[in-house]
Amino acid sequence: MRSRAGFVADVYGLGGGAWEMAPVARGALGQIWRLSAGGGAAWAVKELLFGCDEEQVAREAALRNAAEGLGIAAPRFLPDRDGAYVTRLPESMGGSYVKLYDWVDGSEADPGDPENLTWCGRTLALLHRAGEGTKETPDDWYERCPGEEDWAELCEEARRAGVPWADALERFAATEAVRLARHVTPSGGEDTVTSHLDMRPQNVLVGPSGPALLDWDNAGPVSAARELARAAYVWAGGNDFRADSARRLVRGYLDAGGPALVEGVESFSLLFATDLNYLRVQAESAIDPHLTPAQREFASGQVVGLLGNLPDPAATSRLARALAPEW
Repeated sequence: MRSRAGFVADVYGLGGGAWEMAPVARGALGQIWRLSAGGGAAWAVKELLFGCDEEQVAREAALRNAAEGLGIAAPRFLPDRDGAYVTRLPESMGGSYVKLYDWVDGSEADPGDPENLTWCGRTLALLHRAGEGTKETPDDWYERCPGEEDWAELCEEARRAGVPWADALERFAATEAVRLARHVTPSGGEDTVTSHLDMRPQNVLVGPSGPALLDWDNAGPVSAARELARAAYVWAGGNDFRADSARRLVRGYLDAGGPALVEGVESFSLLFATDLNYLRVQAESAIDPHLTPAQREFASGQVVGLLGNLPDPAATSRLARALAPEW
């Protein structure tokens, strides 16, 4: 019987050989595999574990390909022999969807490196300038968050499932979730651009030729100011941020003609929304009997890691002051 590795190699026209796929990393949306045959070239296969939105895949391909023309390094997103950017494995091989990319050698970007911070700001600026004028509206994932009734229902389900973090989730829902939700508001659309939407050090590999931006799965419309604020928070160290690092990133953004500014704690609405939504989705996945034990275990670990470790409004307020336009 043909292996999954052989099937992928055939569908993408990679030629014959003793193809193998080795697991490399697991993310929120899928498993990354290294596809290779012997000691030759390698490719990255992303297996989507929770279904596939083909419209979103098309958006990913369009933005990634446009970014290449802007001078933003990124692994090629390769179509299969029929020109499709996503392929479904046969049911006998699991039936999941897969995408194929060039393999990129390098190490995860060090957010303490000033050159990486400048690169991040410049890259966001290039994307925002190119993505201005979009008529699309940001997804609710970036604009809204669970309400008290949503948390109450989830807490009850977690308690019935008997997960060890059920009590911690209930305490969080009654206190911190309410406090954070006050800072989540619709952006209004005045500065909506098309962009990457997941600009984190984990999604940047630095090799001999410099940084390459990976993981374009979330590409779409977003408030430019809110994406900039989230990037500054994440790259500068989170709640215990380094003000100089955040300023360097934003300076790189402005020097490259970026159109947005971080203007108050309201600029961090996307940061709060995405973290709250991610926590909810992972908690739901951790108690979903239709998922595999490995998927539930991964989700449960994400919940434990997030509880008590979400953005602090006081910290984002201090960061906003550090990034005030007068600096």
